[in-house]
Amino acid sequence: MTDTSQLQADLLAQIAAADTPDALEAVRVAAMGKQGQVTQLLKTLGGMSPEDRAVAGPAFNGLREAITAALAAKKAALDEAALNAKLAAEKQDMTLPVSLPATGTIHPISQVMDELAGIFADLGFAVASGPEIEDDWHNFTALNIPESHPARAMHDTFYIDGQPNMVLRTHTSPVQIRTMVGQKPPIRIIAPGRVYRSDSDATHTPMFHQIEGLVIDKGITLAHLRWTLETFIKAFFEVDDVVLRFRPSYFPFTEPSVEVDVGYSAKTGKPAGQGQVDKWLEVLGSGMVHPRVIAACGLDPNEWQGFAFGTGVDRLAMLKYGLTDLRAFFDGDIKWLKHNGFSAFDLPSISAGATP
Repeated sequence: MTDTSQLQADLLAQIAAADTPDALEAVRVAAMGKQGQVTQLLKTLGGMSPEDRAVAGPAFNGLREAITAALAAKKAALDEAALNAKLAAEKQDMTLPVSLPATGTIHPISQVMDELAGIFADLGFAVASGPEIEDDWHNFTALNIPESHPARAMHDTFYIDGQPNMVLRTHTSPVQIRTMVGQKPPIRIIAPGRVYRSDSDATHTPMFHQIEGLVIDKGITLAHLRWTLETFIKAFFEVDDVVLRFRPSYFPFTEPSVEVDVGYSAKTGKPAGQGQVDKWLEVLGSGMVHPRVIAACGLDPNEWQGFAFGTGVDRLAMLKYGLTDLRAFFDGDIKWLKHNGFSAFDLPSISAGATP
């Protein structure tokens, strides 16, 4: 028993003195390896009498457990010391200038947002914003959306728990309502921002980006809407000519309402002019602001008229830059962002966006 106690003391001292992983491994092999001292002691138990084994067994097993625990604790301490040394060596001087080329890029959605803001600023539009958590009146009622409209259904709208009249906005149209209520006409705004709907696939996500435009003035007609959209499409897709097709549609907040298709050329992959159209692509919804919406905002619809339009920013980015899966926009994949992103120094111009 005295020899066992002395062996334990000697081995614990060797473990404490080991200052590198290799030194500690050497102590482990000498003590616990196939020919180690503790292992050899344990092997002698088989040749002892039952009486001797009853005394030596607990002592030998206690020795093994003490040495095993000491080895584990020492290894953990050495690993922590090595990690701390590595972290200390990786310190960087944040005051040093950036090494170019920088690896960060501008996300395609951010780029398109900037392009749209530049284009519409050139047309005299201001940028307006509003809360992403909206009340029922701004998101639905003021926009002439009836109680029975499918857009109010739980499967399409995210309602806030415990607040039945509050929703994650399903479009940026509430910004139009807030602007008409709080600002005297004439009004020319665009309202870009995040919106939320319960949908998810390759071309839909629960959160996406939308931009809407609103003009309120005297004597506004559908012709003003058409000219604005033609000018916008030409500038955004960087083409000299474009053919638009207006199809009658229905939106509760506009009357008349029209879906807008743009003529597309399979050869160029861009919107095309007369004689070059191979197919039609739906790009946005629009129409003349419904008199009930104007009246709900405290304006006289007999004096003030206007038009509104809206489109998905994500869809515009997919069309312009050839991106096929909307879900990749939100995956945070560094390789995807590096390939499809834009340089921070490649700012979009007023009349057209920069290319990647």
